[in-house]
Amino acid sequence: MNILTPPPGTARPVPFDAETAGRPHAVVIGAGFGGLAAAVRLGARGYCVTIVEKLDQPGGRARVFREGGFTFDAGPTLITAPQLFAELWELCGKRMEDDVAVVPLDPFYTIHFDDGETFRYSGETDAMRAEIARLAPGDLAGYERFMKVSEEICRVGFEELGHVPFASIGDMLKVAPDLVRLGAQRSVHGLVSRHFADERLRTVFSFHPLLIGGNPFTASAIYALIHHLEKRWGVHYAVGGINRLVSGIVGLIEGQGGRLRLSAPVERILLEGRRACGVRLESGEIIPADIVVSNADSTATYAKLLPDARRTRWGPARQRLAQWSMGLFVWYFGTKRRYEDVGHHTILLGPRYRELLDDIFRKKHLAEDFSLYLHRPSASDPSVAPDGHDAFYVLSPVPNLLGATDWDETAEAYRRKVMRRLEETVLPGLSEEIVVSRLLTPTDFARDYASLHGAGFGLEPVMWQSAWFRPHNRSESIENLFLVGAGTHPGAGMPGVLSTARVLDRVVPDPTQFQTTRGRSHAGR
Repeated sequence: MNILTPPPGTARPVPFDAETAGRPHAVVIGAGFGGLAAAVRLGARGYCVTIVEKLDQPGGRARVFREGGFTFDAGPTLITAPQLFAELWELCGKRMEDDVAVVPLDPFYTIHFDDGETFRYSGETDAMRAEIARLAPGDLAGYERFMKVSEEICRVGFEELGHVPFASIGDMLKVAPDLVRLGAQRSVHGLVSRHFADERLRTVFSFHPLLIGGNPFTASAIYALIHHLEKRWGVHYAVGGINRLVSGIVGLIEGQGGRLRLSAPVERILLEGRRACGVRLESGEIIPADIVVSNADSTATYAKLLPDARRTRWGPARQRLAQWSMGLFVWYFGTKRRYEDVGHHTILLGPRYRELLDDIFRKKHLAEDFSLYLHRPSASDPSVAPDGHDAFYVLSPVPNLLGATDWDETAEAYRRKVMRRLEETVLPGLSEEIVVSRLLTPTDFARDYASLHGAGFGLEPVMWQSAWFRPHNRSESIENLFLVGAGTHPGAGMPGVLSTARVLDRVVPDPTQFQTTRGRSHAGR
């Protein structure tokens, strides 16, 4: 048994045997934010919880890399809707701020256009008006109208529906009038273009779907809710890195009596008829359970972990018809100097917008040009780098593995191109300053996260793959199997992933309905 070694200063977890614990047992597959949040919520309801994680550390895409005194968050870098995290602590009778310091950022992002112009995107209305007036004063009225639309979409799409299961087509039909009224049938870029005439502002206010794996030109306008979500609750950072939230939630789970087993990949979900009854690890060990919650990629759950995937709605046949999010190329690097003029979040736009996205999403072609997201956490938190040094990661959206790019052959050359672009723009002399370097490509996403086609965010967030059309939080075909994470409703992004765990409160049976697994033999199943 591989019990998580806790961070220094925390209590070691007390192992338990679910067969003698006297409570129904839940097995959670995967220790990403969705699985961790699900474990806390299940524990608060009275389940004994065991999390089995493929990797050697918790967090999933939010794992951490440490090297040479640098700390690099592997995936998510910003926190919106921090109240969703705070709620997990509240369920355990604790306060998040006692374990993790979450600080607001201003501005949220600094956006650099290819012509050298910049835009400071923040949650301050007056500051935003000033930025818009500087670039395109004729769009000020459009900005006001757009933010009102975003507020209404956020109220319906996030606050009212984000934690509500879509178990039947009837659930979808009930909200269809609201979705049509809010323009969900349009794309984000289409909605933005109704309010802004300036092409630069159309880009500024439409790029957000890329943060959850969507093409702004095809993602449903429902995702325009992100603007109001950020404005209302802010954009935040966890001091020490986003992974501090991971270790904090692990501490909550341990305090509930739960356990986390690392380096424990699941081979299959076990069934009694069409009912999930546990998991078999690749080692051959069987872990019985009353319910199974999969935080694995939803499509991998059905294609790889179930013995008869063809009989499920999201089996191989359905997956061949699906649309997938883009791939991600991520370069983590540390420098022996500090770049004080660079903020916490910087977006460097390339010369093309629509055409580049078409290359990435439709043609699956790795273009010569690119747009970049640059993360410099040491701008806000010197603890993530040695004194006088800076920690960075730069991300480039790229085609997923349905394209022809061989990343084993291409990765280093692409890294050098990205480095040259950074040197020419915001990080002069970069090539002489690098002391630590690490890459993550779509190939790594496929291997490490079982992400089909190396898609960075799983299914693409288009209308026909949202809500009821997405893999359901309660499996349609397997009893007592539940799904959380980016691949189910409501979708990717930390607010979305945490909301998938909130949905469980409505669909997972009360634990008193179960007889415990004590004495039940699952051998050979």
